[in-house]
Amino acid sequence: MSEPSPFTAQLEARLGQKLVRADASGGQLTIEVLPENWLAVAQILRDEPAFAFEQLIDLCGMDYLSYGQIEWDTTDVSSQGFSRGVEGESAGRFGWNDRPRAIDLPNRFAVVVHLLSLSHNRRLRLRAYCADDELPSIPSLTGIWAGANWFEREAFDLFGVVFEGHPDLRRILTDYGFVGHAFRKDFPLIGNVEVRYDPDKRRVVYEPVSSVEPRVLVPRTIRDDSRYEQAAAERGGQ
Repeated sequence: MSEPSPFTAQLEARLGQKLVRADASGGQLTIEVLPENWLAVAQILRDEPAFAFEQLIDLCGMDYLSYGQIEWDTTDVSSQGFSRGVEGESAGRFGWNDRPRAIDLPNRFAVVVHLLSLSHNRRLRLRAYCADDELPSIPSLTGIWAGANWFEREAFDLFGVVFEGHPDLRRILTDYGFVGHAFRKDFPLIGNVEVRYDPDKRRVVYEPVSSVEPRVLVPRTIRDDSRYEQAAAERGGQ
């Protein structure tokens, strides 16, 4: 295992028990904290000169319901056509507690923040898992980075994460009467209601979905194409 970078070691020394883990895979440093330490860590990252993350670039919700599950193969299949999803491991076919494979994650929902330090020309990814899967919640960051306001409304709208202390937590992308949270992995792909204009009532009406047939979209199987292999061999022989 490689040694942590000086900046990672600095974070570990300063945050101590507040830090659950630090991961630099993929070229992006991610630190994970518990939700009860969310505000304290954010305050440290913004205010202390050694870190000085003045700007919140993005905030989003995460649903890990089907994380690590696959329902089709792309390379290890036969040549008899497409690899059909028959294993029942896609999102929407199971709940968090009865998922087909155990996942080494503490909870289903998380909030991820991307931070930028202009002073140090450095980026950081901050993540915390919500403690309750039935009603995911976490403190609002609007008192630290005002720009988190609309991002948190978006995460509330699409994932159902409640941000405690948010000054105006309401839907921002879907209609106020929208049922459910569209980015949750178990939200039906055809939705719960459909909208049409009723000429008799002279207004738009909401009805249960009836005209849309649910279907499973299966990606085309990825296989090596001998034509390209031959062309590459010919180019190499020139």
